[in-house]
Amino acid sequence: MRMRRRSFAALGASILGAGVLAACGDDGGSGGGEGGAPAEGGEGDFVTDLTFGTGGTAGVYYPLGGEYASIYQDNIEGITVNYTDSGASVENIGMIFQQEWQLGIAQSDTANAAVTGSADFEGAQVDNLGWIAALYPEAAHMVTLTEAGFTSVADLKGKRIAVGDVGSGTRAVSDAILAAYGIAEGDYEPFEQDFSSSLDLLRDGNIDASIFVVGTPTGSLGDLSATNDVTLLSLEEDTAQEIADGSLYEVYTIEPGAYEFVTEPLTTLSVAAALVASTTQVSPEVAYEITAATFEFADQITLPQSELITHDYALFGQGDVPFHPGAEKYYQEQGLL
Repeated sequence: MRMRRRSFAALGASILGAGVLAACGDDGGSGGGEGGAPAEGGEGDFVTDLTFGTGGTAGVYYPLGGEYASIYQDNIEGITVNYTDSGASVENIGMIFQQEWQLGIAQSDTANAAVTGSADFEGAQVDNLGWIAALYPEAAHMVTLTEAGFTSVADLKGKRIAVGDVGSGTRAVSDAILAAYGIAEGDYEPFEQDFSSSLDLLRDGNIDASIFVVGTPTGSLGDLSATNDVTLLSLEEDTAQEIADGSLYEVYTIEPGAYEFVTEPLTTLSVAAALVASTTQVSPEVAYEITAATFEFADQITLPQSELITHDYALFGQGDVPFHPGAEKYYQEQGLL
């Protein structure tokens, strides 16, 4: 059920203002309105052949989306679900906005930016995005090789830093963390790389650090630590709390043992990895079934994050993102609303 990833134009400072998302829908999409605008939601607009945007192949979104695509297709009558790798949060939401894709995984802060028309979505609110569920917390990882001798994020000033893939939500977190340590644009050399590529660059000595937001643990970081001595930088508690107080991030602790090389608690930030769906192309009935299956079959997910996919976490980080009507019905029946 995997689809080949379609190419995605480079994102500017404001992807919607630059018209990049409109360019993604040049082939007309499926059911779009005039000028690439989303069609009004209605029974005639709903589709049953769903495309599920995930993330890079080295992260958690991609395998998780693949497993859920199989679960949904096997347990919900009358739908097909094809999953695709992608640049992650921003790209997934942009393709839902253009009615190219119908499901996606996105950082909760990125989903909030989309519906409020801020950050990467400044000047153009995404009005067909519906919240299905928060799945698990994603932690910001500040990764360096131990031989570099870095002990604080402040040491990264003037260095070469991977700050997240084009189309991901990692860049906003990277910017917030670096700014808190007085490192602004121009104070370092940014590399916009996917998770896997950033670790390759780090391993080969072509960058000094990689910042990425991913579920903990992630196997690719374990793979890097098998061949290199790896250090995860910790934030100071007060700095982490200051960033969290002014954002949608939460202070998060990576516990000892999460990775073999982590021997003491590390302070960082987290957001929720959220499942979102089109309100104009995914019917309330299908969204209800998707929401129910997300929790009912969570024990079939083979990734470590499966244990975190629970009702208790389902609304974490929702903020301003409206419920998909089908998900709202499910949560009302479960007594969560």
